[in-house]
Amino acid sequence: TMDAFSTGDPWPYRIVKDQIGFLATLTAEMWKNHPEEYFALRKDWADKNPKATKAILKGIMEAQQWLDNFDNRKEAAEILSGRNYFNLPAEVLINPFMGKYDMGDGRVIDDKKMAAYYWKDERGSVSYPYKSHDLWFITESVRWGFLPKETLTNAKALIDQVNREDIWKEAAKEAGIPEADIPTSTSRGVEEFFDGVKFDPEKPEEYLNSLKIKKA
Repeated sequence: TMDAFSTGDPWPYRIVKDQIGFLATLTAEMWKNHPEEYFALRKDWADKNPKATKAILKGIMEAQQWLDNFDNRKEAAEILSGRNYFNLPAEVLINPFMGKYDMGDGRVIDDKKMAAYYWKDERGSVSYPYKSHDLWFITESVRWGFLPKETLTNAKALIDQVNREDIWKEAAKEAGIPEADIPTSTSRGVEEFFDGVKFDPEKPEEYLNSLKIKKA
């Protein structure tokens, strides 16, 4: 048996539809407008294939903008319900796409702000790879003992090696993305979580030291 698990849609909603469990909370309730999936390529491949790299990014950007239109989400659910993807009934997929959740414990959410966004949300770009988010993930990896604490001292250099937001910007400009949709800063600024704790990317050690729950 399994007591609990954490995963993305559509699996949490599937357990409610199958009447075998409930949703304790949504990640959007824990950290509104939080980052999620990432797209990664090997450096040697990207360096060898710059045009292909940007072409892939442009394709992703086009798909993200299409998905952000709620009028397209029913069609997206129908596509993703197929055997090549989730192999689930489309009705299991469409409600979370629209921000509608039967939590399975009597609580019902019907709020598009709780749905996933792919291009833009209230904080700005969803597609752009903010370096401040990379720093949060590194800080959390230190928090739970996956990385040594001294990693934070050279985190910026590590992030600069891996995060190629410059290529994202080049692809966006070539794709004709409006200037207003291209971030001018690599930081999204201070992030606030459900419990009032804040992560300031200018002070990751301060955030780490303030946490009450962490690996000793």
